[in-house]
Amino acid sequence: MAVIGGLPATGKSTVGRAVARRFGASHPGIDTIRQSLYAFAERGTDTDALCHAVSHGLGYGVAFALAEDPLRQGQCVFAECVNSRKATPDAWAAVARRTDAQFHEVELLCSDPTEHEHRATTRTIDIPGLPLPTWQDITQRAYAPWDRPHLTLDTAGKPPEHTITELTNTLGITP
Repeated sequence: MAVIGGLPATGKSTVGRAVARRFGASHPGIDTIRQSLYAFAERGTDTDALCHAVSHGLGYGVAFALAEDPLRQGQCVFAECVNSRKATPDAWAAVARRTDAQFHEVELLCSDPTEHEHRATTRTIDIPGLPLPTWQDITQRAYAPWDRPHLTLDTAGKPPEHTITELTNTLGITP
């Protein structure tokens, strides 16, 4: 199991999806889960309560649960999410422990602020209805430093394929 984290527009979804596709692995994307829950909430009568729950971790809870089934079957999971709070990587690590899965934490960053801003302001999303954060949202977001060993990959100035190759080579993952 590998969890790919980092600020929005650093390449998490692109890398996570591509690696999962390449290895036939599961990919529980937080944005997809959260947007599905928000869309569901819009059909109900207690919209505010469900939206509040999604905003406070329900999407992550669903992702943790979705990751466990394939891990218990010996399959690989590549999850991607911001992981901006200490509790989130701890919860992913607990999923790995419960399923006896190897656990790798990967943080993507884009060290070039100009490139990062360009990515954030020009990207498109393939999840219907998902609101993208603005550059201001990204730069003002609370993001706790990771406090344990993990793999850090800088995506600045590199095509996604380079980061994907670097990730798989560093983790020793082969098809």
